[in-house]
Amino acid sequence: MLNNDVSSLNLGRKELLAMIAALMALMALGIDMLLPAFDDIRVAYGLSEDSSAPGQLITVYFIGLAIAQLFFGPLSDWYGRKPIIYIGISIYILGSIGSAIAPSFGALLACRFVWGVGAAGTRVVAVAVIRDCFEGSQMAKAMSEIMAVFVLVPVIAPTFGAGLILIFPWESIFWFSALFAVGMSIWSLRLPETLNPNYKVKFNWASTKRGYARVLRTRITAFYTLSSVCLQAVFVMYLSSSERIISDILARGDQFPIIFGVVAIGFGITALINGKLVVALGIQKLLHRASMFLVFSATVLLIVTIVNKGTPSFWIFIPVLAVVLGTFMFIMPNLNSAALFPMGDIAGPAGAFTSAIRMSLGAAIGGVMNSLIKDSLTPFAMGVVCMAVFTMITIFIAGDPEPERNALQK
Repeated sequence: MLNNDVSSLNLGRKELLAMIAALMALMALGIDMLLPAFDDIRVAYGLSEDSSAPGQLITVYFIGLAIAQLFFGPLSDWYGRKPIIYIGISIYILGSIGSAIAPSFGALLACRFVWGVGAAGTRVVAVAVIRDCFEGSQMAKAMSEIMAVFVLVPVIAPTFGAGLILIFPWESIFWFSALFAVGMSIWSLRLPETLNPNYKVKFNWASTKRGYARVLRTRITAFYTLSSVCLQAVFVMYLSSSERIISDILARGDQFPIIFGVVAIGFGITALINGKLVVALGIQKLLHRASMFLVFSATVLLIVTIVNKGTPSFWIFIPVLAVVLGTFMFIMPNLNSAALFPMGDIAGPAGAFTSAIRMSLGAAIGGVMNSLIKDSLTPFAMGVVCMAVFTMITIFIAGDPEPERNALQK
C-alpha cells in the first residue's frame, strides 16, 4: 500500500514527477554546466593547459553531496520533506555564489563542497518523496520516468554553459545555477508534505545508527548499494575526464557540448525503455540481463581501445561508450529502488545512507581512475570493465528483492 495516494496531492502525477526531476536537476546542473568552463578555469587560476585539477571540482562536489545526505536523510524523517528542500536550496545558493566570487582555486574547491552539501538536501527529498508515493515496480517506473526528464540536463547544460561563456564571463554559469535554485524554491511551494505521519520520528542518533546498521546487515540493500558504487565510479570518471577525452585525446574540442549531449540522449531513451521493461520482466530478471550486457559492451570498449593502442577512432569509441553508459539506465534506477524495498519504514535515512555510500566511494574510486588517464584511453576502458564485472557479481549475489519486500509488508 502506498504511503500517500498521488491522486490526493494538490498537483497531478505528471507535475509531481516533473518537479522531482527538476529538484534532482539542481544537483546535475552544478556539474554539467561547469564542464565547458574547464579551460577558462585553468587560465583563471594559473593551472597548466593539461591539468586534471578541474576534475577535482566534480569530486569535491560529490563528496559534499554524499556526506550531507547522512544528516539530511534523518532530518527529513523528523521535520518532514519540505523544510529540507528550503534548507538545501539555501545552502546550494550560497555555494554557487561563493564559487562565482572565489579568489583562488582552493577557495573554489571549498565552495564547490558547500554547493554539493546544498544539492544533497534536494537530492534526499526527491528520492524520499518518490518512496513516499510509490512502491515496488511502480517506484522503479516512476524513477525511470524521472530519469528520462532528468537526463535533459546533461543534454542541454553543457551547450547552454558554453553559450553563456561566449557572451558572459565563465562565472556566469554559477550565477545562473543560483537563479535556477531560486526558481525551484518558488515552484516547490506547490508540493504538499508527503511524509506519512506514522513514519515521522524525532531525530535520534542512536536509532539512526541502528537504521544504518540495518542497511549494512540487509543482504539485498548492501549488495545492491555496492553495485551502485561501481556504476557511480564510472560515472564520476567519465564526468571528470570527458572534456580531456573529447577535446584532447579524440581532438574534438569544438564539438564537446554536442558530443556530450548526444551521449546523454542515450540515457533518456534507455530510461524510458527501462520504465516499461521493469514492469514486464521484474527488477531481478532485468538487472541480471542488463548487468551481463554491460560486461559484454564494456569488454568490447576495452578491446577496441587496446587494438588501437589507446587512441581509437572517434567514430568507434564514442558509439560503444554511449552503449555502455546507456546500459546504466537499465541498472541504476532499479538498483536504487530495489535497495530500498526492505526499508520502507526508514526510507529517509536508508535512502540517504545508501546514496552517501554510493557517491562518496564512487567519487573516490572515480577520482583515482580519472587521475590515471593521460594521453591514452586504455586506463579509462580498463576501469569501465573492472567496475562492470564487479557490478554484475554483486547483483547476482544480492538475490531477489521482491520476496523480502512482500515479507516485510506482511
